[in-house]
Amino acid sequence: MARPRSPTHDDQREQILAAAAQLFATRGYSATTMNDVGAACGIGKATLYHYVRDKHELLAQITAGHVARLEQQAQAVLALGLAPEARLRELITRFMREYASAEHRHRVLTEDVKFLADGEREAVLAAERRVVAAFADTIAALRPELRAERLAKPLAMLLFGMINWTFTWLKAGGALSHEALAPVVIDLFLGGVGAVQPRASSRPRAAATT
Repeated sequence: MARPRSPTHDDQREQILAAAAQLFATRGYSATTMNDVGAACGIGKATLYHYVRDKHELLAQITAGHVARLEQQAQAVLALGLAPEARLRELITRFMREYASAEHRHRVLTEDVKFLADGEREAVLAAERRVVAAFADTIAALRPELRAERLAKPLAMLLFGMINWTFTWLKAGGALSHEALAPVVIDLFLGGVGAVQPRASSRPRAAATT
């Protein structure tokens, strides 16, 4: 008969994942050992292996868990049934709030996904594509004329370019918080997107007729 889980099992597992994410983000995945993770958590190697098989499983759980939380945030916003602009504002606000508490996990997601096995990596990338689609569909709903120009997804990627790398410069305890930056991102993006015009040159030209 399997031994029942300790009441603190999930809390200990989250502590291990958080410690591993910090080590991967600051030292690098390749340079971090299971001994390092155990020492950061104050537990022995035998106890650590009670929660995960190896370092690779730590990486898989960190990346899959983080992108799953981002997708859950996107789906929760879509379920609210907001008008397009309000929906985009809520998406940006929630993602910035999520990033504020997931600096190390987000760095691992953006930099270490290459170390995953093919199937694991594809599952993470598929979830990321669904998140981008939620933003792109919202942008297209806000500016329907951009859909035919296939600009909604590029605009979504430009938006992610603004927010995805905040972990490289926006630090906790600094003069500007993620919460304070969110409306700045919203104003910048919405102010800019209104100036984007469909360009006939982006469509395939019809063949000339005589």
